Amino acid sequence: MSYGDAMNARTRSEERRAEIVRAALEVIAERGYRGASLAAVAERVGLTQQGLLHHFPTKDALLVAVLEERDKWDAVPTGSWRVDLLASLVEYNAMRPGIIQTFSALLGESVTEGHPAREYFTDRYTRVRASMTVALRAEYGDRLPNGLSPERTAPLLVAVMDGLQYQWLLDPESVDMPGAFRDFLRLLGETAE
Repeated sequence: MSYGDAMNARTRSEERRAEIVRAALEVIAERGYRGASLAAVAERVGLTQQGLLHHFPTKDALLVAVLEERDKWDAVPTGSWRVDLLASLVEYNAMRPGIIQTFSALLGESVTEGHPAREYFTDRYTRVRASMTVALRAEYGDRLPNGLSPERTAPLLVAVMDGLQYQWLLDPESVDMPGAFRDFLRLLGETAE
């Protein structure tokens, strides 16, 4: 096999993996992780289950790829979060309900013992709280206008973001997720509209 042929094969394999991950996102959003089957994902991309297993040897491996792909979409260089950018993230999330639905379904399921995403979400929330603490400290110093420290406020900030996502997913006509988040920022002391 020539170098060019090998590169083309590698590119096709990477494209197929990306297609499988997108299909897995859709299936998980529709059925939840436990209800999603490799066969359903394979069918959606026109593969046999054995063909899918060539790219992802286990359902857990596919789940990790889905979560990693989702994180790439929201990636911000470490320590670069700013409080004013969080409202933009919430607005961005409101434009992609399928991704938010998948994330929320996996998050909800991950609280059970033995779920393959439990460790991922536990680690993720540790990193997110730390990142929010840094962002809050950069914006407000050691005390926010409401008197709380950044460390005490960070879990509340994350809870509001995730809680609003759940409410919005359940009743998007009644819950203005970006507007409600901007209201919360005003409670923190942020004055930007």
